[in-house]
Amino acid sequence: MGSASSRGRGKRDGDWLLQTLDEHESAVNCMTLSSDESVLATGSDDHNIRLWSAKTTPVECLSVLTGHTDYITAILIDENYLVSASADRTMRKWDLTDGQCVFIYSGHTSLINRIVCTGDFLFSTSYDRTARCWDFDTGACVRVFRGHKHGILPILFIPAEHSGGGGGDEDLDQDTNIYAKDLIVTGSQDKTAKAWSFETGECLKTFRGHTGAVLCLATDRVGKILFTGSGDNTIRAWDIYRGTELHVYEQHQAAIISLLCINKLLFSISSDHTARCWVVDVGDCTRIYKGHKHTVSCIQVHNGHLFTGCGDSILRCFDARSGVIKRIFKSHTLSVNCLQIVDNRLFSGSVDGTLKVWDIDDLNPETIPNSKSSVSNSGVTKGNQISVENRSDVDSGIDDRDYRDRHGQNMV
Repeated sequence: MGSASSRGRGKRDGDWLLQTLDEHESAVNCMTLSSDESVLATGSDDHNIRLWSAKTTPVECLSVLTGHTDYITAILIDENYLVSASADRTMRKWDLTDGQCVFIYSGHTSLINRIVCTGDFLFSTSYDRTARCWDFDTGACVRVFRGHKHGILPILFIPAEHSGGGGGDEDLDQDTNIYAKDLIVTGSQDKTAKAWSFETGECLKTFRGHTGAVLCLATDRVGKILFTGSGDNTIRAWDIYRGTELHVYEQHQAAIISLLCINKLLFSISSDHTARCWVVDVGDCTRIYKGHKHTVSCIQVHNGHLFTGCGDSILRCFDARSGVIKRIFKSHTLSVNCLQIVDNRLFSGSVDGTLKVWDIDDLNPETIPNSKSSVSNSGVTKGNQISVENRSDVDSGIDDRDYRDRHGQNMV
């Protein structure tokens, strides 16, 4: 059972720890929140998903969702349902009210990497070189996106409201007309990203230039600029409509793990033991967040603070503007895979199999655009929101373990 410790605030690193929950029997790979943030879900190597009371003291396990036959790679919550993806090649839809599996999405022939939901449709990527679109209500596979030469990793959904306008240039008319409908973007081990028509399944653009696998994706707020992060240590910015390269961000020294775009700032985390902040318009690196001793695996920006989880088992809080470390959270014994923030508490999931709850009540808000954003969320896309690509992905629950090992051996 979970244990609670150090509930009072203190001055030492460990004194910020409120609770340790050890019900999972193996690594916690990913986590996501319900829309009202009352329920936190975690997916694990033990093949199970657990639901937790995110706003109670103490935090309690509400339910265990069992049925997958291999480790969980990604989870998301849409209204009263949770969808989980697994290395067992299936996805499952669960009713949160009773914890029952409603049905199983079957069709992929290899491990499922990431999932995104638009409400009506569910999208998935796999090592089987395909992305698929499923009817969220019936579970039917309605479209298969084929064309990548190797496994597909990240995926974004850009709704028509964002992808319909490309600017005033007449020579863009032909290009932008093909984006009058919803758009899917995928990244692959084949070193490319592709933009697809949701309506027809046709590949509209292929973004070439990386010399390593495309591990993560993001877009600017209006969906006109695509950012791709790669195992070749670079981030590239692309004009989504033309398919042309705009900038190359080259200062990272190892693979890019995840990207987060907030207004005119782009945040990146890397296997080079740093996180960085970039100015989107010019591609300049304005801030380096240092101190990590291993791969930075997850990131969240909240109230002017940047929180990171790392392969060195430590969570860190930085002042997002200055880059100064404000707090270090030590208690995990192995790599931190995912994190979420609910009110004045930080939740972290680790390879050590525990979920930990930390006190951040006295970390005062700082001024930064968008008070809470995360790349731990591959995200449910609603209305005008563009889905945010995130690492294991916490929310999207990316399973990057194999790739990180290969990065270290210069195999990607």
